[in-house]
Amino acid sequence: MSDPRYAKLAKLLIEYSCELKAGENILLDLVDTPDAMAVELIRATRAVGATPVVEMRHSRVLREVQIGTDERHAKLVRDLELNRIRKMQAYIAIRGANNASENSDVPSEKTRLYSKTLRPALDHRINKTRWCVLRWPTPSMAQSANMSTEAFEKFYFDVCTMDYAKMARAVKPLEKRMIKADKVRLVAPGTDLSFSIKNIGAKPCEGLRNIPDGECFSCPTLKSANGVITFNTPTLYAGTKFEGIRLELKEGRIIKATCQGGTERKLNEILDMDAGARSIGEFSLGFNPFILNPMCDILFDEKIAGSLHFTPGQAYEDPGNGNKSAVHWDMVQIQRPEWGGGEVWFDSEIIRRDGLFVPKDLHGLNPENLR
Repeated sequence: MSDPRYAKLAKLLIEYSCELKAGENILLDLVDTPDAMAVELIRATRAVGATPVVEMRHSRVLREVQIGTDERHAKLVRDLELNRIRKMQAYIAIRGANNASENSDVPSEKTRLYSKTLRPALDHRINKTRWCVLRWPTPSMAQSANMSTEAFEKFYFDVCTMDYAKMARAVKPLEKRMIKADKVRLVAPGTDLSFSIKNIGAKPCEGLRNIPDGECFSCPTLKSANGVITFNTPTLYAGTKFEGIRLELKEGRIIKATCQGGTERKLNEILDMDAGARSIGEFSLGFNPFILNPMCDILFDEKIAGSLHFTPGQAYEDPGNGNKSAVHWDMVQIQRPEWGGGEVWFDSEIIRRDGLFVPKDLHGLNPENLR
C-alpha cells in the first residue's frame, strides 16, 4: 500500500506548485526516490489531464557519470537534456541521497566542466518552465538533522504540505518593501555588510518553486556590496561540508574567503570556478516557521525562520543583476537570539531584529502568525 502522505504531497506539487493543466507535459526527474512516489506523481499528473515523462536516477550512478565526464560527453548530455526540456511546460525534481557526500571525490575540474556545459538546459528549465525542486527524506538527512528516521519523516511531510496559500498572502508586504528598497544593511556577529537592491525587484517563494518553501529574495546590484559577512551554519557544496565561512566584499566582489576545518582551499577553488563566482547572485530572507535548525541541506536551511542567505554566483533573471556563473551557492546566517542575533535594515528602517519582523505589516511572517 502506498503511504497516503505521498498522494497528498503529489497533489500539492502538481496542482499548486506547478499549476499543471490539461494538455501540458511535465518532466518528473527523480533521484533516489521510492517507486511509490513516482506512481503517485504520475497519477496526479494524469488526473489533471497532463502527460508525465519520468526519469529515475541514482546518486551513485550520477557520481560515476561526472567523475569520468569529458567535453564530448557533457555536450551530448546537454543536447539531449535541452531538447527534452524544451518540450515541457513543467518540471519537478525530487532528490534523495543516502550519502550527502557522494560527490566529494569528484574532481573540481570535472564538476566545473559538467555544470558549465549543461548550463543552457538548466537556464531553460528555470526561465521557461514552471518548476519545483525538493529533497526526499532519507536516514542520511535525518542524521544531519539529529532526528530519528521516523521523526524526521513526520517533520518532512508536515513542513512540505503546510498551508502555503497562507504564506503567499503574508509575504506580499515584504515583496513590496523589497521592490521599493535601495540600500540594505546586514548586522550580526562577524557581519557588517551593505549593498543596494535598487530597481532589481523581488520574488516571494511560497511553495511554487521549492518545497519546503518560505523566503523572499532579491539581488544586490553588481558593484554595490561592501563589507564582511560571516555565516553561522554549515553548508554542503559539491559533496564537501564547509563551516564558519567568512566573506569580505569590495565593490561587489569577494576579495577574501576563509572558513574553518581545513576546507579553505576547496572554498576558493569553487569561487574561482569562473568569472562570475565571486560576484553575488542573490540576497534572501527566510521565514518558514517549522524549520528552525540547519541540517546541511540548502532546500531546508535557506528557509529557516529568522535566517537570511547570501549567494555567490549565478543570478536568476527574475530578479537578477545579470551575473552569470556555473556556481549558485546559498550561504545561510541565522539571526535568532540563540544564534547570536542580528539586524536587517532597508534604507533607514529596521525590517527584522533577532529573527522577528518589526514593521506591523510584516508581522504575518513571524512564526506565531504563520504556523
